[in-house]
Amino acid sequence: MAEAAQTLDGWYCLHDFRTIDWSEWKEKSEWERQQALNEFNQFFSRAEINEEAHDGSFALYSVLGQKADFVMITLRPTMDELSDLETEFDKSKLGEVTDPAYSFVSVVELSNYLGKNGGDPYANPYVQKRLKPILPKNDYFCFYPMDKRREHGDNWYMLPMEERREMMKSHGQIGRKYAGKIHQIITGSVGFDDWEWGVTLFSDDPLQFKKIVYEMRFDEASARFGEFGPFLSAII
Repeated sequence: MAEAAQTLDGWYCLHDFRTIDWSEWKEKSEWERQQALNEFNQFFSRAEINEEAHDGSFALYSVLGQKADFVMITLRPTMDELSDLETEFDKSKLGEVTDPAYSFVSVVELSNYLGKNGGDPYANPYVQKRLKPILPKNDYFCFYPMDKRREHGDNWYMLPMEERREMMKSHGQIGRKYAGKIHQIITGSVGFDDWEWGVTLFSDDPLQFKKIVYEMRFDEASARFGEFGPFLSAII
């Protein structure tokens, strides 16, 4: 049996993509629509207060294309809190005119592929910042789920640890080239959702999403072992 990668786990994450029933929205009176928006503004304000207390984070984006109308990305210390917030929105007046389009449940994750520095990693302020990130407020957002291949003779999970570590090191070097252009958050979803990881990218230049994903496709970790789900792009 190959050595399993160990992970450091931080805040739980929910990507909640919604569509709006515009016909139902238009049927509501001006007063009802304003009440729905006021209620959502209060929901959003509470999320901002929570973020200022560094007890989670929240971001709202308008989705481009026909896959959804908007997405709410929420980070919280527990999965129960994510469930409570999802229910709160579902019961809201705005929630009444929305339908689920796609969702992704995961937890912010760091793996041991890039080595260990000794000591308790959770005591490291840098590690804590990465495990409990404040979502950036860049103009553009891109999300996609992914797996590591387990078939056709290319089974990631049968490779020795050192071989996997070397490939992930090369993969990470590509990512570092985009430092300052893209902010990336990796969340693990094994046992939580249909895919194994979620990749969330933020940038003020959407073309950088295409560039980094395209370049990484040529890296062995992706070229041989990467399986990708739907890509969803959005604007703030």
